[in-house]
Formats: sequence, structure tokens, C-alpha cells
Amino acid sequence: MTESALAEFHSAKPDTLRLFFALWPDDVTRAALNRTGKWLHQHWGGRRMRTDTLHLTLAFLGSTPVAHLDALVACADTVRSHAFELILGQAGYWRHNRIGWLGASEASPQHLDLVGALNTALQAAGFPVDARPHVPHVTLLRNTAGGEIPACEPVRWPVSEFVLVTSVTKSGGACYEVVRRWPLA
Repeated sequence: MTESALAEFHSAKPDTLRLFFALWPDDVTRAALNRTGKWLHQHWGGRRMRTDTLHLTLAFLGSTPVAHLDALVACADTVRSHAFELILGQAGYWRHNRIGWLGASEASPQHLDLVGALNTALQAAGFPVDARPHVPHVTLLRNTAGGEIPACEPVRWPVSEFVLVTSVTKSGGACYEVVRRWPLA
């Protein structure tokens, strides 16, 4: 993140940042996810996610003191994981929050290892982690009525890194910026 971008985030809320660790798609994967979002929108309606916001959350941290940023980076620095391919081919709908998503019908062992290593490092450093089982998915629609789940062409995502992202809510919706990247072996 550039110094000016970090300063802009600090001016909005000087002591905290809204943060999460994620898989951030490359351009080819992002385009494929966007096509699937269009397809699901034709069936379910709702509000499509902007292409630049598509991601797969690994660990959500929420509002975090800026002073803890170095500790978060140190946690991620300890994570050792291998690159892998994630196949997202199962559409789904969560009625309780009206979200339409594309996910993996079965999480790969490498994906689960990455999430586990990251959560272990965060927990050891005193950060809260979600105790619920990780469900690998990309949110494609919000405020959707859902319905019958249409067949979707699988999106093959070559995962070679994970990122720390900051989120700022503006009048046009959430804006995400990658703070730091960690390559996978």
C-alpha cells in the first residue's frame, strides 16, 4: 500500500483499519468469476458484486487497530503453504443474508492447510479467529432472492499467493486495497 493510500485510510478512521486475509484473483480468474456472476444474476437477480471486489476470504479480522498491522504481517510471514488450483463450480445461496456465491464443492487439502496455518498463526498472536468450518466461496450477488441453483461452468483458479486487504466503505460501496502479498511455494 502506498503511503498516500494509507494516509487516506487513516484520515477516514485514524486508529483502525477494516482488514481481512484473502485469495485475490488474477485477471483471467476475475473475468471468469464475473461471467458466472452475470449468469447467476440472470437467474436470481439482486446486486452484482463489482469485478474489482471479487475475492475469497481466508480470515476476516474486521476493525483492527493500525498499531497491530506489524503483528498481522508477522503472522502471515510464518505461513508456509504450496501453490494449488482451486476449482469453484458449485453455486449456492444463503437465505439468511441473501448472498449468492460460487464455491468449491470440495475444498482442496492445500486450501485447507493455508487457512489452518493462517488461523493458527493469528490465534497464537492473540487475534480472534472464526471457529466455524471454512467454506471456500466467492460472493457474486447481494440482496438476491436466490432460487433453483443453476449449473455453472467451473472456474479454475491457479492460487499462487494470499493477501492482506483493507476495506473502506464509501458512498459507492466497499473499496478494497491490497496491503501486502505473500507468495506460495
